[in-house]
Amino acid sequence: MTDAPQTDDPMVAALLREREGYVGRGMDDRVAQVDEQLRLRGVTPPADGGTSTAPSRSTPPKGRRGRATEKA
Repeated sequence: MTDAPQTDDPMVAALLREREGYVGRGMDDRVAQVDEQLRLRGVTPPADGGTSTAPSRSTPPKGRRGRATEKA
């Protein structure tokens, strides 16, 4: 994922996080709706690269360790 949004407005930060999720899932209609709300708040929506950079489901979350194997 990308870094945390650089904004002091909590609503804009929430919209940017929501938008990132929709982009990752390919929900273009919802991305357009969030972009509209961002524009209403005076924020230019980020440009999409056209490709999703969603992490693989097999990749563990950052900052967590994998489960240790049990030893008998």
